[in-house]
Amino acid sequence: MNDSAPEAPQAPEEPTAAEDGPAGGPEHDPAAPAPLGVPRTHTGNAEVDDRLERLADADHLATDGHVEVYEDVHRGLRDALTALDARPGPPAPSPSYGHRS
Repeated sequence: MNDSAPEAPQAPEEPTAAEDGPAGGPEHDPAAPAPLGVPRTHTGNAEVDDRLERLADADHLATDGHVEVYEDVHRGLRDALTALDARPGPPAPSPSYGHRS
């Protein structure tokens, strides 16, 4: 019979560089921000294209940061559409047009 005390359990060892992950780098964190790889097609309208490119900013943010980017893009696109309605067209006829005094 052995009178020595049983060995205490040891904590698991930290992984070595070879065990970290691919190419010896840190393991991939699935919760980390990652680009979605969604292509953005240029429209030919510089203002709209700038707004759509802003969507790429969300690729590097945590999910809770996406809302701010999406709202900014939405606001910019809405302003661009509103500006289309505000562009001057042909002048409206004056109220006295065709009216004889």
